[in-house]
Amino acid sequence: MSKQQAKVILGTATLSILSISIFSCMTLLPQEEIARAREVKSNTIATANGWSAASFPVENFQAYTSAFGYRRSATGGNNWEFHNGLDIAAPQGSYIRNWWGGTVIKVSDRGACGTHIVIKSGQWEHTYCHMEGSVETSNGRQYMIDRAGGIQIWEGQTIPTGVRIGRIGMTGRTTGPHLHWVMKYANNYVDPAMVLREMFVQQQIARGKGASN
Repeated sequence: MSKQQAKVILGTATLSILSISIFSCMTLLPQEEIARAREVKSNTIATANGWSAASFPVENFQAYTSAFGYRRSATGGNNWEFHNGLDIAAPQGSYIRNWWGGTVIKVSDRGACGTHIVIKSGQWEHTYCHMEGSVETSNGRQYMIDRAGGIQIWEGQTIPTGVRIGRIGMTGRTTGPHLHWVMKYANNYVDPAMVLREMFVQQQIARGKGASN
């Protein structure tokens, strides 16, 4: 086995626990939304070949606290609910970075998502929830402002990959500081953990090629 292959195998193993918990949710409740998301993953994640430069969305990462899929209600009770993203915990005030370059198509501070922004990158949409700050309007345009963090994001603004776009907060419906990260492809939900795993593999391969040159 080559050193490069060993790195890829090791990298894939680092997210195995997260993947097991996600697939457990799918097996327990094979609902229509999960089936659609799984189909999108098989058709798009496998063909994504340009994510070696993509950015992990959270600085000061602590843990993955809730996987994509059906789960018990996070605020109590026995009801099951569809969790449409991946929860990534970090200390409150930690910066959030843009996963992939694109255009801001929405800023809002309403609803369960709290202060959040949505960025469109081709057919991908990625949403960042529970951020610090609020939404204001100037000359008919909305923007998200986090003055303490030095962040101001306008609707219609182009955001490069890896740029700081907000900070971990507790706005909206949340039981602790974390980023609720939602991904869609062609308007269908995609498990963000699958995206992270593919990113990690590609980045390990790219590093291996760089080391061999």
